[in-house]
Amino acid sequence: MIGISSKKNKYTYNAYHIVKSFFPGEEIIQKVEEKQEPLMAVRLPGGSCFSLAPEEVDAVLEGQKFFSEEEREQAVKKEVTRRLYLYLTEETGRTLAWGTLTGVRPTKIPMEQLEGGASEEEAARFMMKKYCVSPEKASLAAEVASRENALLSRLDCEKGFSLYVGIPFCPSVCSYCSFSSSPIGQWKDRVDAYLDALIREIRYIGSRAEGRVPDTVYIGGGTPTTLEPEQLKRLLDTVTECFDLSNVLEFTVEAGRPDSITEEKLSVIREYPVSRISVNPQTMQQKTLDLVGRRHTVEQTVAAFELARRLGFDNINMDLIAGLPGETVEDMEDTLRQVEALHPDSLTVHALAIKRAARFGQEGRTADLHAEISGMVEKAYESARRMGLLPYYLYRQKNIAGNFENVGYAELDKAGIYNILIMEEKQTILAAGAGASTKILLQNPIIKDGGKEVNLVRAENVKSINDYIARIDEMIERKGEWLWR
Repeated sequence: MIGISSKKNKYTYNAYHIVKSFFPGEEIIQKVEEKQEPLMAVRLPGGSCFSLAPEEVDAVLEGQKFFSEEEREQAVKKEVTRRLYLYLTEETGRTLAWGTLTGVRPTKIPMEQLEGGASEEEAARFMMKKYCVSPEKASLAAEVASRENALLSRLDCEKGFSLYVGIPFCPSVCSYCSFSSSPIGQWKDRVDAYLDALIREIRYIGSRAEGRVPDTVYIGGGTPTTLEPEQLKRLLDTVTECFDLSNVLEFTVEAGRPDSITEEKLSVIREYPVSRISVNPQTMQQKTLDLVGRRHTVEQTVAAFELARRLGFDNINMDLIAGLPGETVEDMEDTLRQVEALHPDSLTVHALAIKRAARFGQEGRTADLHAEISGMVEKAYESARRMGLLPYYLYRQKNIAGNFENVGYAELDKAGIYNILIMEEKQTILAAGAGASTKILLQNPIIKDGGKEVNLVRAENVKSINDYIARIDEMIERKGEWLWR
C-alpha cells in the first residue's frame, strides 16, 4: 500500500496518477492534511519516503514573475509534481514515456509553443525539459500538433460548428467498452421511438443554425449500422434536410462492427455526402474477438472492408487496441500484417486502460503488460509508416495501461478532422442523442465565481435511452439557452 499526504487538495490528482503509473498494482491511500508542513509526503512499499518542504519549492521559483496568485500556485503544483516524479524515477530506476504529464491532451503544450512561433524541434525540447517527456513522445506530440494546426486552419472555428449524432446501440457490448451503448437485440422495439426523439433534437439544432454551416458531421455511437436500412435513410434524410452540407469538409458514419455491415446499408450511406466510414476490427485474432464479446469473425472484417471498397468508399478507418487479454507483440504483428493487406486510409491505435485490463485478470502482470503494450505501440507506428499513414491526432485516457496513448494515423488528405476537434476544443460541437455531449464556444465569455473567465460550456444529454426518449424536450432546452450566445 502507498500513502500520499498533501497539504493542498490541488496537488492530489497529479500525485495519484504519477504514483499509479509507477505502481499500477498497488493500492493508494490519499489524504489532505492542511496543517502538515510538507507540501507533499509519500510513503512507498518498504518504507521509502518522499517529503517536499515549501521552502524547497520557493527556492526554485525565486526570481520568477507571476501575474496572479493563481499563476504562482500553478507553478508550485508543477514543481511538486516534477520533484515527485524525479524521486520515483530514482527509486524505481524507471521513467515514464510522458514524464509528469497526467492530462488527456498532451498536444496542447506543443500547440501553444507552435502558436508562439516555436519550431517543432523547439516545442519538443520544451516538453522534454519542462515535463520530463521522453524524446520519442515529445517528437510525436510536436509532429501531431503541427499537423493539427494545419488541418484546423481549414475551418471557420468562430462561425462554423460540427455536428455529432449518437446511436447508442451495438450488436453486442464488448467487455472493455466504456461508451454508452446497449445490445440492439434488447431494444428492437424502442429504436423507432429513439429515432423520433433524436430527429426532434436534430431538427431543433438545424432550426437554430441561423445560416451557419457545419464543417464536419460525425454519426457515431455505439454502432450506427445497427439501424435497419430504412432507419438509416430516415436519419440521413433528416441531417441533409436540416443542414447545408455543400461545403462540409468531412461527413463520417462510424460503421464500426463488421457484423452490422451489409451491402444494403452501405448502399444507403452511399446515397448521401458521406466521405468517411470506419470498419473497426480492434484485433484480427479470432481467439481475442471471442473472448471480449465481439461476435464477428476475422473473415467478416475482411469481407466488410472489401465490400465498402467495391461500393466506392475511398476513406476507411480501422481501429485497433493494444493490450487486449492474452495478446502478445507477435499477435499484434499478425493483426497489423492483415490490416496492411487491406490498406485502410487511416488507422487508430488505442492502448487498453488499466481498469479495463483488470477485468480480464491482467492486473497481476503489470510489468509484462507494460512491455507488451510498448512493443505493440511501436509495431503499430512502424506499420502505419509502411502504409504511408502519418500521426495526426493523439490523446490519453486516465489509467491507460503502461502510461501510453491513443494515436490516429492517416494519409495526408484523409485525416479525421472531427477527431481533432473533439480533443482540441477549438470549435462548437453540437451533439444529439443519448449520452451525447455538446461543447459550445461562447462568442461572449462569461465570468464565473472567483472571477474566472469561461468561454466554453457543456450541455450533457442523459445516457439512459428511455430517459432520453421521455425527456427529449429537456435535452433540447439544455443546449438551447447557450446556442450562438
